Amino acid sequence: MNPIDYKKLVSRRKFMGQVSCAGMGYMTLMNSLLNFKAMNAAAASNSSMGGYKAIVCILQAGGNDSYNTLIPVSDYAEYSITRSNLAIPAYNPNNPNAVGSVRLLNGTHQGGKQYGVHPSLDGVQSLFNNNKLSFISNIGTLMSPMNKAQFQNKSVTRPLGLFSHSDQIQQWQTAIMDQRTATGWAGKIADIVGDQNNNQNISMNITLSGTNIFQSGNSTVEYAISPTGSIGINGYDPQSGWIYNQLRTQAIDNMLAQTYQDVFKKTYVDTIAQSKEAHEEFSEAIEKYTEFEEGGDHEGIFVSGTSFSDRMKMIARSIAVSTEDAANGPIGSGDILGFNRQIFFVNFGGWDHHDNLLGAQVAMLKQLGDGLNEFNQALEAIGMDDQVLTMTTSEFGRTLTSNGDGSDHAWGGNVMVMGGPNLVNGGQIFGNYPSLALNGPNELGNGVMLPTTATDCYFGEVSKWFGLTNGDINDIFPRLSEFHSISSSPRPIGFLK
Repeated sequence: MNPIDYKKLVSRRKFMGQVSCAGMGYMTLMNSLLNFKAMNAAAASNSSMGGYKAIVCILQAGGNDSYNTLIPVSDYAEYSITRSNLAIPAYNPNNPNAVGSVRLLNGTHQGGKQYGVHPSLDGVQSLFNNNKLSFISNIGTLMSPMNKAQFQNKSVTRPLGLFSHSDQIQQWQTAIMDQRTATGWAGKIADIVGDQNNNQNISMNITLSGTNIFQSGNSTVEYAISPTGSIGINGYDPQSGWIYNQLRTQAIDNMLAQTYQDVFKKTYVDTIAQSKEAHEEFSEAIEKYTEFEEGGDHEGIFVSGTSFSDRMKMIARSIAVSTEDAANGPIGSGDILGFNRQIFFVNFGGWDHHDNLLGAQVAMLKQLGDGLNEFNQALEAIGMDDQVLTMTTSEFGRTLTSNGDGSDHAWGGNVMVMGGPNLVNGGQIFGNYPSLALNGPNELGNGVMLPTTATDCYFGEVSKWFGLTNGDINDIFPRLSEFHSISSSPRPIGFLK
């Protein structure tokens, strides 16, 4: 889950410069092994998968205070009283774009009520009002349906480690609520459908945030890239003029040229060779696609210049070179990587706002909203917006009450889904937006909201669209049947068409 620690990598490089040439051949490869798909067992075949589809999962790690993301306009007084000094100034119909005030979302929802978004989310406001994005409200990890009385008398089992960062972030990534595991639901999906991709050198699970549980399967390892492209093997560069890189490159080439009888050595070297080939293949394809750069057909889309925007641009470029479905993708059969299914992951961290919540949200929500808007424009430009579902997650919501300058760990929160007009039922609020009054039917104390929509329903609907069978879905999400029968209806929530 954690992004790569570049300080440690720098120290590692310094150390490797002092060891023998043979040692370099092995040691420089250890971190890069996480970047590539390991030698997989054959996955179960499913020949009815259809055309290209991709999931882009954005983790707002730290616990997003999402009741300042999606804000009640009709019930603003209730919101304002409970949130006290954390409340965003009210929407003003006489000055709808007033600095710092709630931005109105089109339409009425859930009993004829109006809602709005944080003033920094003008990009999200535009997407929602143009039916390209929707919210799912008061969602969280649940073992079984639960009401407030059942929570208080402990008559229904709660998820393991409730309110804990490590446990809850793991459960959002694994969909296993009662035990700690290192196998994610995206990894399990890749185990099942990965063989539907023509390309078996590069994992269908691509991460812009280093190794993570979400994309790790029983036989699948995520492929890690950076906003500038494939990371590759540290120090391997046949064109380098630096003596240490020359020595490393020669040592690695010598190691790969050997024939090994020992099965462990052979497996290790075969994996390294596959890693090298995958890096070269991905790099060659991505470097040829420059349509989002200056002078390209789609220049001027990714203009916010943030780290999040850069990562979303790399995902858009990766999608463009992954499939012939991309209307404006690369020209020439050698430039298409050959994917039918892909899952991308971005860890956008820093949302643990125990203090300075209002100030931090101004900048961070702006980055999120602008990045989503730019990514949607890019997908539309290459004709892929109906084939790529973008979804946000966060380990939990936060307390509605203030701790003085921020909010603390809680439970239910709000997430977003984005896609084209034939993919997402846009401009809607799904789930049940709760009363935000203290002592309300879903308020458990200190502004902690009891979720009314289970994460398994969210993940199950996404997986059904992705092409998984009902049996596979129930295996990956063992608690889903407590809330919904996927065999009766493929849409537990209804946000997908």
